[in-house]
Amino acid sequence: MLALGFGLTAAFLWAVHDLLARKITQGAPLLPIAMMVMGTGCFILLPVALIAGNWAMMTGLAWVIAVLSGLAFAVAIGSLYKALSLAPVRLVSPVVGAYPMLSLAVAVAQGHPVSGADWLAVLAIVVGITIVAMSTSEDSPEGYAASPGVALVWAALSAVGFALTFALAQEAARQGSELPVILIGRIVALGVFLGLMAIFQSELGTARLQWPVLALMGAMDAAAISLVTAAGTLFRAEYASVSSSLFGVLTVLLAAWLLKERVRAVQWLGIATVFSGIAVLSLQG
Repeated sequence: MLALGFGLTAAFLWAVHDLLARKITQGAPLLPIAMMVMGTGCFILLPVALIAGNWAMMTGLAWVIAVLSGLAFAVAIGSLYKALSLAPVRLVSPVVGAYPMLSLAVAVAQGHPVSGADWLAVLAIVVGITIVAMSTSEDSPEGYAASPGVALVWAALSAVGFALTFALAQEAARQGSELPVILIGRIVALGVFLGLMAIFQSELGTARLQWPVLALMGAMDAAAISLVTAAGTLFRAEYASVSSSLFGVLTVLLAAWLLKERVRAVQWLGIATVFSGIAVLSLQG
C-alpha cells in the first residue's frame, strides 16, 4: 500500500502544480515562469541525484538520450503552461493527461505486444476527449483567452512532449541510471528556457514578485517525480504509476472547487471516461 500512497501523493502534488499554473499564467509572460519553476526543481533534485545517483552507469548514449528527453520536456512544460493560460482546466487536463496513449504508440513502434485491453483503453480516451472538446461549444467565453481549438493544439503538443519525455527518459535510464537522467533532462529544459529568454529578450518582470509560488511549483514537481521514482523499489510498484497518472482529474476537481470553474455533467462524463482509460493503460503498462 506504500506504493499506492506514493502515487496518490505525487498525483496531488502535480494537480496543485497545474492548478497554480492555471492561476499564475493568466496574462503573464510564460518564459520567466517556466524558467523559475524549472530552476527550483533542478536546485532540489541536484543534491539527491549527485548523492544517490549512479553516475558511473551513465554511458555516452545515455547522456545523449537524456539530453533529448530534456528537450522534449521543455516542449511539454512550455506547451502545458501555454494551454493553461488560454483555457480552463476541464479542457486542457484530459488532453495533456492522455500522454499514456501516445506512449502506447511508441511501444507499438518498438514492436512490443499490445493487448485488447490496451486498445479499449485508447478508445475510451479518444471518446472522452471528443466529448470534452465538443461540449466546449456551450461554454461561455469567460475563462478562455483564445478559442478552444487553439488551446487544444497546445494541450496536444504538451501530451506529445510528455510521451516523448518519458519514452526517452526510460530508454536513457536503461542505458544508464535513473536519477542522473532525471536531473540531466531538467537541466537541459532549464537551458532551453534561459536560451529562449535571451533570444526574445524576456525579463523576469512580475515573475520576480511571484517567486515563492513558482518555487513551490518547482518543489512540487521535483517531489512528485522523486516519489514515483522511489516507488520503483516498493512492493506492487505499478500502483504508484497508476495512481499518479490520475493527477489530471484531481486538477479538474480542485479547479471546480477553488477556481469555481463550472463543469457540466456531460463534461464530467468525458473527463471520467478519459481518466478511466488512462488508469487501464497505466495498469497494463
